[in-house]
Amino acid sequence: MLNKIWVIMILLGILYGGFTGRMEELTAEALNSAQSAVSLCITTSGVLAMWMGLMRIAQNSGLIDKMTGALSPVLTFLFPKLPKEHPARGYIAMNIIANMLGLGWACTPAGLKGMEELRKEAGKKLKPGEELTTASDEMCDFLILNISSLQLVPVNIIAYRSQYGSNNPAEILAPALAATAISTLVAIVFILLRRTFGRTGRREK
Repeated sequence: MLNKIWVIMILLGILYGGFTGRMEELTAEALNSAQSAVSLCITTSGVLAMWMGLMRIAQNSGLIDKMTGALSPVLTFLFPKLPKEHPARGYIAMNIIANMLGLGWACTPAGLKGMEELRKEAGKKLKPGEELTTASDEMCDFLILNISSLQLVPVNIIAYRSQYGSNNPAEILAPALAATAISTLVAIVFILLRRTFGRTGRREK
């Protein structure tokens, strides 16, 4: 659906440029935008490589394990039905840590693996031959938490601001922290309300 929307927007832009006699400007802008896109990719790739390297150093030094251990009470609070030794907890912790550091691309693999492990856990409750067709409560909660995405250092936005000539790219730190803190708080409240009242809107016993 999204691809269709993009195609329609591009076609409308071309038709409008043709009818208004501005095809030359349209072509020039398309080329400039392509050049900017390549430059932006190079800039963000460098920033991502730096932070991924720091993440690998943190992982090899044991810092990630310590952070995961520190997040254990939070994970137990948010996912009370998930066993403490379940492999999904590690992936969820990695996803949260990557999000907090603003590494949106880096958190995706951990998020996918975490969701895969949660799906396996939900599948254990099915009868032989049945397939999982509905997301479990833990899967929904993880998705909500991932979308809210508390960020201490919005690396991606800082890279974009730097690329487009901002005098102070890191100026976004405080607003981003405030916005993501509020969104994460709302997500946690929603998770607790959904856990309390259930999917039917009735209070669970």
